[in-house]
Amino acid sequence: MNRIAIILCVMAGVFMQALDTTIANVALPYMQGSVSASQDEIAWVLTSYIVAAAIMTAPAGFLAGRFGARNVYLVSIAGFTVASMLCGASQTLDQIVICRVLQGIFGAALVPLAQAMLFNITPPEDRGNTMAYFSIVVMVAPVIGPVLGGWLTEYLSWRYVFYVNMPFGLATLIVGLICLPKPDSVSAQKFDWLGFAAIGIGIGAFQLLLDRGVEKDWFSSPEIIVEAVVAGLAFYIFLVQTFTARQPFIRPALFRNRNYSAGTVMIALISLTYFASMTLQPPFLQGMMNYSVLTSGLTMGPRGFGTMASMLVVGRLTGKLDVRILMAFGLALGALSFYHMSHWTTDISQRTIMLTGVIQGVGMGFVFVPLNTVAIGALTTQQRAEGASVFNLSRNLGSSAGISLMNGLLVHNQQVIQSGLAAGITPFNRNIGETILTHYWDPATKAGAAALNAVMQQQVGIIAYSDDYTTLMLATLLAVPVLMMFKRA
Repeated sequence: MNRIAIILCVMAGVFMQALDTTIANVALPYMQGSVSASQDEIAWVLTSYIVAAAIMTAPAGFLAGRFGARNVYLVSIAGFTVASMLCGASQTLDQIVICRVLQGIFGAALVPLAQAMLFNITPPEDRGNTMAYFSIVVMVAPVIGPVLGGWLTEYLSWRYVFYVNMPFGLATLIVGLICLPKPDSVSAQKFDWLGFAAIGIGIGAFQLLLDRGVEKDWFSSPEIIVEAVVAGLAFYIFLVQTFTARQPFIRPALFRNRNYSAGTVMIALISLTYFASMTLQPPFLQGMMNYSVLTSGLTMGPRGFGTMASMLVVGRLTGKLDVRILMAFGLALGALSFYHMSHWTTDISQRTIMLTGVIQGVGMGFVFVPLNTVAIGALTTQQRAEGASVFNLSRNLGSSAGISLMNGLLVHNQQVIQSGLAAGITPFNRNIGETILTHYWDPATKAGAAALNAVMQQQVGIIAYSDDYTTLMLATLLAVPVLMMFKRA
């Protein structure tokens, strides 16, 4: 019974942290109007959370060893809950972003510590199923996020997408205080402040570069050049410190294990495509398809059912079939779903969107379960907390980079495509001069110019989203060669 209570406790914390990666997605237009933010600025609500989590994920292993996994986990739950309440009470964009950073800082340790604790209390023969349940929570929570966020925003307020964490947080904290085992001993290892500062500054500067690159026209801006130089120098200092320090922030010995090294690369690539696609879909459904915030969330929901069903199946197959075969099948389904999404127009049916989401969800299930099992399971018990931290650092970096890159590519493509289409709207274009079209799209009248602009904006959006999904399909296929790095586990 105690083992079941521990599993439920750590799963609840993971669910709460994973839910907050996407629950605010569908509410962004409402938040944007409430705090008077631009479209680029409101995206910081998403990326600030993920980047803060990415920076603070790496020290989770050290903190667990120094203060005990139980103590760090409970402090993280309490801090995350308080930060969520502050997010809901925020009145300005600056306040929301600061509170989201606090959310990311406290929530960063939840996933890696849960992963390590589950491995430690589960016998080897049951780890495939345990990782299946863990992966269901990690992957389904971000899918439930838009559905729950849409309902709360539609019927209550966008603030409740943050307030909803309070009952989860309090319940998890109470159960954790009662059931989580106290640490037997703590480590006296010193903390590598230089390594931590270097990687934190490097990640922060690199994310700023990605977030502001399109707005500043990339390297034609002195700001982007400075951010690139700072990121490059910080990562260089981090690498030098890692390979020369006696007790580095991240021990290179972790990466001597081939399956773990391949897993950290794979999780970054998969997270880049998966979370970017989930960020792109709400604005497409609400802006292009005119879906309500609730309908948008419900349309994205079936992806979670596909993920859940596939994870239950693949959990039983893990250990019986080569994990490379399972992951290859999942990558193929993921690429197929992006191929279908690259052909979406505003005439696409809701049923087709849901079916494509189910296919993508099934594919991700076949990737994440064996990937978590083979990567974390390859480490020793002493390495798991630190290894899980670095593994999830890679996941968060892939997620934040994917969201920023795909949003930047979308804005850039919209500008280029609109410029190309507008160049063809002249009195010398015979298509514009047709009698029927001229009646509705006459650029010489205000009504005609507005109607013509509306049609053009729709076409620009369709092409730009198609380009993004094509890019995500190619990125998914690029992950296939990484499978060759894995040994049969």
